[in-house]
Amino acid sequence: MEVVIHCLFSYLSTVTFGIVTNVPRKVLNTCGITGAVGWMIYWSTKNLDAGVIFANFLGAIGIGLLSIYFSRRKKMPMTIFNIPSLVPLVPGGPAYQAVRSIVLGDYVSGVHFIIKVIMTAGAIAAGFMVTGIIERLLKNSLDKKRSFK
Repeated sequence: MEVVIHCLFSYLSTVTFGIVTNVPRKVLNTCGITGAVGWMIYWSTKNLDAGVIFANFLGAIGIGLLSIYFSRRKKMPMTIFNIPSLVPLVPGGPAYQAVRSIVLGDYVSGVHFIIKVIMTAGAIAAGFMVTGIIERLLKNSLDKKRSFK
């Protein structure tokens, strides 16, 4: 039952953010699926005790690969799928805890949370960079195959 709840709420958060950011209606469902898959990769990896940072990295790779696939299939820019799908992975809780700790004077805890937020954001960015590299490698290999024909 927990899997269904995670999948449903990650889908809903992605679609809701897509509505707020004016994503075209015809791709809202696709964005929701992309966000839900990214979150489920993150959640599954985290439950295997692989660490939050690595889980965010893999979730971002999943989102990036699906965004590439759906952008080609729907003939739309990748960012339409990337941006809303990223919402479940964003480290909002630790960012809030960092600000709260600093305001309350607990600077050590605040710095700890800030480092966690920076590392998580870096892992997400690295995941998107990896998918960009994968996309270019696939495109180059397909172009080489087409030129030999």
